[in-house]
Amino acid sequence: MPTTEKLKQEIADAEKKLAQERSRLQRLQNRKSYYEKGDRKKRAHRLITRGAAVESIAPLAKALSETEFYAFTEKIFALPEVRALLMEAVNAHNEASQKGKG
Repeated sequence: MPTTEKLKQEIADAEKKLAQERSRLQRLQNRKSYYEKGDRKKRAHRLITRGAAVESIAPLAKALSETEFYAFTEKIFALPEVRALLMEAVNAHNEASQKGKG
C-alpha cells in the first residue's frame, strides 16, 4: 500500500509533467501562429503588388469604386480570350516549375 509521501511525490511529478506539457502546447501554438502570420503577410504583399501592377497597366482603374472595379474585372475574366491567356500563363508556369524540380 502506497504511503502518503509516495502519493505526494507522484502528485508533484504529475503536476510537473502537466506544467511541461502546457509549456510545450504553448510553444506549438506560438509556432503555428508565427507560420500563419507569415502566410498572411505573404498574401497581403502579393495582393498589394498585383493591385499596384493593375493600376500601373490601367491607370484609369483608379477612378473606379471597389464595386465597379470588381464588376469590371469579372467582365474581363469572363471573356474567352482572357481565360485562354490566363490558362496559357498558368500552364507555362507549371511547366517551368516542373523543369526546375527535375
